[in-house]
Amino acid sequence: MIPVVRHLGRAALAAAFAVPVAAAQGNQPYAPKQVTAADYQRAERALAQNTLPLVSGAFVQPVWLPNDRFWYRMASGQDGQFILVDPTKRTRAAAFDAAKIARAMTAAGAQLEGGRVPFTRFDFSAGDKSIAFDVRGRHWTCDVEGTKCEATGQEDPAMRANPALANRGGPVRRRENVSPDGKRAAFIRDFNLWMRDVATGTETRLTADGVKDFGYATDNAGWIHGDDAVLIWSPDSKKIATFQQDERGVGMMYLVRTEIGHPELEAWHYPLPGDSVITMIQRVIIDVDAAGGPKVVRLQMPPDQHRSTLCDHVVCRGAGEWADVEWYPDGSHLAFVSTSRDHKREWLRVADASTGAIRDVYEETSPTQFESGLFAVNWHVLPATNEFLWFSERSDWAQIYLYDLSTGKVKNQVTTGDGAVLQVLRVDAKARSIMFIATGKEQGRDPYFRHLYSASLDGKRQALLTPENADHELSLSPSGRYVVDSYSTPTTPQTTVVRDAAGKPLLTIEKADISRLVAAGWQAPIPITMKARDGKTDIYGIMYRPSVFDSTKKYPIINQIYPGPQAGSVGGRGFSPSRGDTQALADLGFVVVQIDAMGTPMRSKSFHDAYYGNMGDNGLPDQIAGMKELASRYAWIDIDRAGIWGHSGGGFATADAMFRYPDFFKVGISESGNHDNRQYEDDWGERYQGLLTRGPNASTNYDDQANQNLAKNLKGKLLIAHGAMDDNVPPYNTYLVVDQLVKANKDFDLLILPNQRHGYGAQSDYMMRRRWDYFVKNLLGAEPPANYEMRKMRQVP
Repeated sequence: MIPVVRHLGRAALAAAFAVPVAAAQGNQPYAPKQVTAADYQRAERALAQNTLPLVSGAFVQPVWLPNDRFWYRMASGQDGQFILVDPTKRTRAAAFDAAKIARAMTAAGAQLEGGRVPFTRFDFSAGDKSIAFDVRGRHWTCDVEGTKCEATGQEDPAMRANPALANRGGPVRRRENVSPDGKRAAFIRDFNLWMRDVATGTETRLTADGVKDFGYATDNAGWIHGDDAVLIWSPDSKKIATFQQDERGVGMMYLVRTEIGHPELEAWHYPLPGDSVITMIQRVIIDVDAAGGPKVVRLQMPPDQHRSTLCDHVVCRGAGEWADVEWYPDGSHLAFVSTSRDHKREWLRVADASTGAIRDVYEETSPTQFESGLFAVNWHVLPATNEFLWFSERSDWAQIYLYDLSTGKVKNQVTTGDGAVLQVLRVDAKARSIMFIATGKEQGRDPYFRHLYSASLDGKRQALLTPENADHELSLSPSGRYVVDSYSTPTTPQTTVVRDAAGKPLLTIEKADISRLVAAGWQAPIPITMKARDGKTDIYGIMYRPSVFDSTKKYPIINQIYPGPQAGSVGGRGFSPSRGDTQALADLGFVVVQIDAMGTPMRSKSFHDAYYGNMGDNGLPDQIAGMKELASRYAWIDIDRAGIWGHSGGGFATADAMFRYPDFFKVGISESGNHDNRQYEDDWGERYQGLLTRGPNASTNYDDQANQNLAKNLKGKLLIAHGAMDDNVPPYNTYLVVDQLVKANKDFDLLILPNQRHGYGAQSDYMMRRRWDYFVKNLLGAEPPANYEMRKMRQVP
């Protein structure tokens, strides 16, 4: 639930964004002696919980219905309103009266906060005459007119105690994988795969030989360990593709929760780079309707690496299902890609679903690391025409190619021109065309802006479907006839339209309104372009200045970093009224920059691989070159007071910056860093640093990326933080650095957050306040307010 700020007029809000600036001339350093609680309160106005409620009509997230209609929720401005859109009829109307639904729920005994509907997702039922949703463990059904609501089940007291869970709404998520026809659901029990008949509840065991550390459909990538069943149903809902995951002999990871009395040990398999035994998978197909009962067909191949072409797990965030596996439409065969341990070799293979026989179709190698796109796997089989589509960066640009499925020989290149293909949204086998998202194809635009294109499979026709000079957030309808396009820039808010498959705008459904945000004193960030370390390559980013700015002052500069190769510092190029605490930090008297250095994705292969095998680079030479260029361009940047901070990979880069460039960076805050990738899960380091090799005197090719080996170089002020129950980047990464700092007799600051995971959870606000304090005291040279507590602010009406 979005908090609410009450009784603040526009003038008061505008003043709230201001920071006091002392009068001075000649670009004197901005260095107040005291930063007060009132200054922190003003900075808090720039945080998302206080800026998002001042924006309406942005962030449309369409939920498609089977008939190409969709609904979305007005997340702010008009909280709780759900809109139903029919692109075919060109209509947009309320899906139901949210206020009436809320009153009907109250009449049925629900206790609602603020009289608002307590759900964010729902399903239509009874021919769109009613809606269904779950709240606090109870299943609700209401007619769309809001005259009557009924609930079944018992309320979960734990959900009532936790409003974030209680008001999430939507169907209760089960640890199950439902078949395409909706009649069956597969799940894990006692290391084996089971199936439940959705209508009757009857359960059937599908496998019998699963045991501890050698179970079926296991969702474990070292840093991910859960109960989800990793599998893909065949289109006819009669077969399941999955694997038996072998973790026998794989090294363990241990964490200990802080409690009164005996500590609670958390232990699970977590392979590391260089381990001789790592997680493997044995691929299987289960025929659930076989005569005599379910039949397990083991594919006729050796155990495969627990790898994917897209990410460091077989299930990739954003993709939503097991990556690199694709059924033939008739369920007769299964296509999949095997990835080598170092991600340098890929094999497209086809398995006979009845016998498990394997045919190798195509192999591609990369001198560095292979990937199949961004956000989604981009190879696809076209059995009807005996072809397959393949993603490759062999030309230095990510492109799609068409191949013969029998011979594995290339037929032609499908996409053309400079710029990177990121994701194939749709393959239309009948029309012989694809729709895809790409960046960098339009000259004179930010190369990170995403655009939608179509191309014919013969490679002769390619068309831009979203011409606006902006970043396009795209969602395609199930039939492919329509696309919802929300386009914006870091400085201009979203316009959301429905287009047809040719890119023609059919209906404008939202134009974001930021008038209240601007009236409250908000200012847009500044897009920046600089040269990289080579003095030739353009790099891009965003800069933030204090809301009340004095160009006669010189402000310390803070680099908020997330390095490659997985992502970059800026993130998406779409509009957002707040990007973390960047503007809030700037409002305390800093210039804050986010720069996407070389080594980050979404551009050319050579750009992305700029420091392959040398992860200690972290793009820092580009960050420094960019910051120095900005300081030469803007006299109000004090390059002699440079700070840096980051989380996770950014924490790794921050400590690296403080140790490798101790005369440039004066203050750093390193949060949850993977400081030595030998101490992080195997797939990450082995993909980007390479397989661990040993040389003379116990040296390895990982030595130079290990921050503890550079800790003796520290000169400035460094705060290191880590969650003690971090199961993504275990805290031992930080302890390695701390140990060497102590041995080198260095002064530093350490903050361990007991019982917290990688993101710090409820203690995130405390970490943010400590971050502000550290920069105010050590980079600005002022005294922060003592023990300031972040306020839980409420939305402005």
